[in-house]
Amino acid sequence: MTVKSTTPFSVKAVMIDLDGTMLDTIPDLAAAVNTMLKALGQPSLDESLIRTFVGKGIHNLIERSLTGRMDGVPEKALFDRALPLYENAYTALNGRHTTMYSGVLEGLNELRARGFPLVCVTNKSARFTLPLLEYVGLASYFKAVVAGDTLAQRKPHPAPLLYACEQLGVEPSFMLMVGDSLNDAQAARAAGCPIFCVNYGYNEGQDVSQLDVDAIVGSLVEVSARITRHDSVC
Repeated sequence: MTVKSTTPFSVKAVMIDLDGTMLDTIPDLAAAVNTMLKALGQPSLDESLIRTFVGKGIHNLIERSLTGRMDGVPEKALFDRALPLYENAYTALNGRHTTMYSGVLEGLNELRARGFPLVCVTNKSARFTLPLLEYVGLASYFKAVVAGDTLAQRKPHPAPLLYACEQLGVEPSFMLMVGDSLNDAQAARAAGCPIFCVNYGYNEGQDVSQLDVDAIVGSLVEVSARITRHDSVC
């Protein structure tokens, strides 16, 4: 259930998801998927379908794309052929067709101006995350980046969020997570962090209004308007 209270949340720092929250990376992901499928002699998929497959990392995206189903499991030999094809294609395309969502730059600037340390917490592997943040000009906003392979666990496991809290020395109850999906909501609840979700993004094609979050916002600018800076922030 979404909390309807408009009382500002008192937080010390903010964690922000990448794909579907700050950046629309689907055009790059879809192009890489279809490059992979073409190399395998399989028909291409519509970008709208691939959009619903995004949300639980590369392996799930490839499995779903090879089978055309959310719960699809391809033969191991086919997956093993597909994985390097996809990774090579995405490495070449990373950021080229990506767009930044409205309000992201303004929201990040406002959060930084108000003294909130920022961390990017994503399930995207570091070899793709770090170049992408540099390419779109967002790298300098973040005190730390927790990628999908920084730890053994990824969202919805709470470990990446708790690790981000440790990196900044912030208690989970004062570390806001901003995301776009069930992964983000479950990770935040398990970690004991407040959670806002944007009303756009991916969430595997599901409606974010059904998620257990503290607020649903229309942009990162709205995030800044919904929080206050805890007195003990340095």
